[in-house]
Amino acid sequence: MAFVVFTFIFTFMESFPVLAADIHGDCGAAKIDSGLGCIPIEQKEFTTWLLNAVFGIAGGIAFLLMVYGFIVIATSGGDEKKIAGGKETVTSALMGLIFCIFSVFILRLIMLDILQIPGL
Repeated sequence: MAFVVFTFIFTFMESFPVLAADIHGDCGAAKIDSGLGCIPIEQKEFTTWLLNAVFGIAGGIAFLLMVYGFIVIATSGGDEKKIAGGKETVTSALMGLIFCIFSVFILRLIMLDILQIPGL
């Protein structure tokens, strides 16, 4: 039975034209068009794109956590535990953001100044 189904499928698949999409789309020859935008093919440009994406997401998450912490503080109603929890959330979000910023500086220091890797 499976043989008949596969034979039927492959017989009709041959009659349909293959419409292969261009993987570069509107991005040009040095990038691939994807759901995340134009992703570079070159290693240097890909690394830059990836770091920007990762730290952008980290900054967005830190911002959302700070907003959440401020909302918890504003709606605490004087409850000391809720105020402490909101302060902890805001402090943790700020520390995470500062950690991300310093990690970029340390990465650039090691790669550019110490190891002298060109292009980053």
